[in-house]
Amino acid sequence: MGRQSANKHRRRRRKGQFSFLYKMLCLALITAAIAAALAVFFKADHIVVENNSRYTAQQVVDAGGLQQGDNLFFMNKYDVAAKITDSLHYVESVRINRRLPDTLCIHITECTCGIALKQEGTAWIMCSSGKIVDAIAAEEAEDCLTVTGLTLLSPQRGAQAAADETNESTRQQLLTILQQLRAKGMLADVQEIHLEDPSVITVRYLDRFNAEFLWDADFDYKLDFLAAVVAKLENNERGTLKLTKDGEVRFIME
Repeated sequence: MGRQSANKHRRRRRKGQFSFLYKMLCLALITAAIAAALAVFFKADHIVVENNSRYTAQQVVDAGGLQQGDNLFFMNKYDVAAKITDSLHYVESVRINRRLPDTLCIHITECTCGIALKQEGTAWIMCSSGKIVDAIAAEEAEDCLTVTGLTLLSPQRGAQAAADETNESTRQQLLTILQQLRAKGMLADVQEIHLEDPSVITVRYLDRFNAEFLWDADFDYKLDFLAAVVAKLENNERGTLKLTKDGEVRFIME
């Protein structure tokens, strides 16, 4: 009786093992079939580049190492985006989407407002995200937003702007201001940002006003306040706007 029970147990175990192997084989076959279908049917017959102005679509495609016919699903989107931003310095960010069945869409964000930090006769051109996109002679940076009071540490094209321990908090505050200005559509209206005064940050706005802010100011609120105050002034008025106190501004006309 015991021997018959043991035999039944062994048969059930062998049957269970075969069932497991059969399921694994089916899963492998299904996976292979899906992979084969993806490889055959979902190819990038069309590569679309959006929002580019400085670089041609072909330059973007070449920088990403892409070719027509590449598989949409087997490519590494993040690797392609990194190649583009590393090769094309004026590209701040890249977003890649698949449009099935045969289109790859590359949406890029280019640096459109150069921010110049001058050191030893060179103007290092930075975008609002902190990426250094170019290096030109200091005298050629007249059309750029100029930043004073911050020394960069070993600046390089294509790298993020860096600073030593003494200047790191200044660098971070600059990026905060730049990102807020960009988000509010005010970046193109700023000509200078001065960071050398330890008591206030001065922003040259609309080439008519020197707006003064405390270092720990809520720039999200303060920049909205600045725009609202300026909108109430006459077009011929110029001077200094002291926004160092909450809820009030002092205007000193030139």
